[in-house]
Amino acid sequence: MKLKPFCLTLAALLTAASAHAADPKFAVIYDAGGKFDKSFNQSASEGAERFKKETKIGFMEVQVASDTQTEQVLRNLARKKVDLIAAIGFAQAQAVQNIAKEFPATKFVLIDGIAKGDNVSSVLFKEQEGSYLVGVAAALASKSKKVGFIGGMDIPLIRNFSCGYAQGAKATDGKIEILQNMVGTTTAAWNDPAKGGELARAQFERGVDVIFAAAGGSGMGTLQAVKEKGKLGIGVDSNQNYMHPGSMLTSMVKRVDQAIYDSFMQMKNGDWKGGTVYKGLKEGGVDWALDKDNRSVVSAEMEKRINAAKQDIINGKVKVVDFRDANKCPV
Repeated sequence: MKLKPFCLTLAALLTAASAHAADPKFAVIYDAGGKFDKSFNQSASEGAERFKKETKIGFMEVQVASDTQTEQVLRNLARKKVDLIAAIGFAQAQAVQNIAKEFPATKFVLIDGIAKGDNVSSVLFKEQEGSYLVGVAAALASKSKKVGFIGGMDIPLIRNFSCGYAQGAKATDGKIEILQNMVGTTTAAWNDPAKGGELARAQFERGVDVIFAAAGGSGMGTLQAVKEKGKLGIGVDSNQNYMHPGSMLTSMVKRVDQAIYDSFMQMKNGDWKGGTVYKGLKEGGVDWALDKDNRSVVSAEMEKRINAAKQDIINGKVKVVDFRDANKCPV
């Protein structure tokens, strides 16, 4: 889809955004993956749409074409007296911090990054915990005892998905082999489904029969290749089980939608607060997905084992290492 220049998009959306004068104004800025990535950004959109449906309060949406554009977009929104701006993705952190300081009356919620300021709420997730659970699932489902991981951009955040996945797989079967690849080192890595599929096929040739894709739009290519080769895939961020029923083992759900919904609702109700929060299994921030689309490939025994691991993490019996703590993985 070809995007309009952001200034025109903003003008159109400002006209379309609804509202009674007394209602707060909201906006969402999507990162390079785009609103329709069927993953991270789309989850944010769904949270904002749920808020809109329940409250009848609209919101503006903008997708930046490049990270360098973010600061200008944020400034334009702040000048238009938007009350709460949701910035989706770590790449927007510095821009949010700069503009939050410049416009102290505007509130910001930043997903997956940390920005300083009393008017900023930084929401991060314990991706390692949800990834641990799908690692358990992968180890239980694999017949070849070789499981794969394909990440998008090679950054600590995505390494954390990979590390949690490896910890869960190894805890389930110490002999299991884990193959890992990253699509790239720039933001283009989120939008290369052809490369995602190519990496998946290369892993299949080495014996992998389950792949966890944490690669934004590039993951669509990975999961398509999984279906074509009759293997099992694991989705990320949103519940992607519906994409290829019977070929999807599960999805590592990251509740970006709930974070956006909660922040918007807090703003509406007058109890919004700044600060940094981390959402894991205990807080309902991450989880694994089981529904009609993957029920056929998840046995009752597998479900029991995965949920037991979930409870062990929530209770503190199992501590899943965050790759970002020391920039290394224990397995």
